[in-house]
Amino acid sequence: MSRSSPPDFQRRRLAAGTAAWAATGGLLGLSGPARAQTPPRTVDLPFANGRRTLVAYPEKRPLMVLTSRPPQLETPFEVFNEGLITPNDAFFVRYHNVGIPTSVDPDKHRIKIAGNAVGKPFELSLDELRTQFKPVELLAVNQCSGNSRALFNPRVTGGQLGNGAMGNARWVGVSLKEVLARAELKNTARQVTFDGLDTTAFGGGDFVKALDVGHAMDGEVMIAYQMNGADLPMLNGYPVRLVVPGYYGTYWVKHLSEIQVIDTEFDGFWMKPAYRIPDNACACVDPGKAPSATRPIGRFNVRSFITSLQDGSRLVAGQATVVRGIAFDGGQGIREVAFSTDGGQSWRGAQLGTDMGRYSFREFTFGFTPGKGTSDLRVRAWNRSGQSQPAEALWQPAGYMRNVVESIQVVAS
Repeated sequence: MSRSSPPDFQRRRLAAGTAAWAATGGLLGLSGPARAQTPPRTVDLPFANGRRTLVAYPEKRPLMVLTSRPPQLETPFEVFNEGLITPNDAFFVRYHNVGIPTSVDPDKHRIKIAGNAVGKPFELSLDELRTQFKPVELLAVNQCSGNSRALFNPRVTGGQLGNGAMGNARWVGVSLKEVLARAELKNTARQVTFDGLDTTAFGGGDFVKALDVGHAMDGEVMIAYQMNGADLPMLNGYPVRLVVPGYYGTYWVKHLSEIQVIDTEFDGFWMKPAYRIPDNACACVDPGKAPSATRPIGRFNVRSFITSLQDGSRLVAGQATVVRGIAFDGGQGIREVAFSTDGGQSWRGAQLGTDMGRYSFREFTFGFTPGKGTSDLRVRAWNRSGQSQPAEALWQPAGYMRNVVESIQVVAS
């Protein structure tokens, strides 16, 4: 891969452009040309939390809108049957603050590297980032901490997401370790914080996240400037974002503009009290209870989904079909997927597809010939450490980390 800038890098501006964003009145798709080209429609969700409006925001196909200020857009689940790579225009969007950037001049953007545990603070332009460091590439899933929150019972507060707040992409950028090495970290370095261009307006504070310095220097965390062979979409963090493989999306800071290396533990709002989970083995509590102690959310747990069929799909009795799906975890890699066609009474092994990397979706398939009536299909994955999915849903008050064995009902006639 060439380390030089693409020919149009210095000239490039976001395809949606300042004018297109201005035409949306700052509401990103609720008016203006993006809406006119693809009129909004509604869709019934396959669970009991109502309907969603689908709107095409700039650079996006119609996605399910949870909120418009800030934008929270969920990927319709049928997209995951298109392949293991989630297209940029279908990738979910999650912001916390309403003050999001609508245009960025790549020639003027800078990433500041500083902090009281840095020996040599400096700034990086995008051109320097692309040309002065060796590019790295990684296929990795980004998943919102609250993916599937709408399915918790009893219901919890927060964005009522279905299963579509996740996506798998090929990220290209530079190793954070190499960038931090240039800053000459002091022996007192304890944590690294990350800030982007989005700003707060209604409480909660600036969206700043932190990683322990050992994690930040593990050689896998990266500053990404490409997503699936193209510049990042604006709503997914253009021009650069943090990629933290195997960790929930709360750490994947968008529009990265400042990195601070500090000699203390960062206690900003989005690390404490936000994005905390019960500090026990299951990261769960009894429904309705509050945890006695918490810790910051971290790696994904194991998940698996059938993607080629949906709840309520109709099939032809006696006709064989190949069922496809995806599984993933926080970086151990998927070892095995089992399937059941009788509601979990019996299980057989599914066929695993090509291993595309331990942070990627892993495809699986199995054959199924339905009899007349309703069949309850379930899948369950194990990673290489032996971790799997619970048969019964675990509960926590924030609605994070749902990974129960999923069930879909299909009808054959």
